[in-house]
Amino acid sequence: MRRVITYGTFDTLHYGHIRLLKRARELGDYLIVALSSDEFNEIKGKRARFSWEDRKEDLLGVRYVDQVIREDNWEQKVTDVAAHDVQVFTMGDDWAGKFDFLKPQCEVIYLPRTPDISSTMIRTRIDAN
Repeated sequence: MRRVITYGTFDTLHYGHIRLLKRARELGDYLIVALSSDEFNEIKGKRARFSWEDRKEDLLGVRYVDQVIREDNWEQKVTDVAAHDVQVFTMGDDWAGKFDFLKPQCEVIYLPRTPDISSTMIRTRIDAN
């Protein structure tokens, strides 16, 4: 089985996320999403509109997602890849090069983002109303 892992906050889930998850799942047979915890988001200077539990439930409702694990810090990627027997690590191409240190452990693929949509854009529009 070819296992794929990706990471993110996945707040205000939108079609760009769904397309990214679909392309990630197409890279293998099993997709793991490491979902940033509320506490880790605080460390990153982010605040999700929805709780970790709600965001996890949303992701588990997406047919491309097989498993959701908790992301609590930047450093856990190395141990997650090993612990979950991951062959492919993937992220959006806005992170290109940032996770190349994982290449000795697994294939690293940066996927293009869906243009004209982002959680930031959605939050900005909601806040403007």
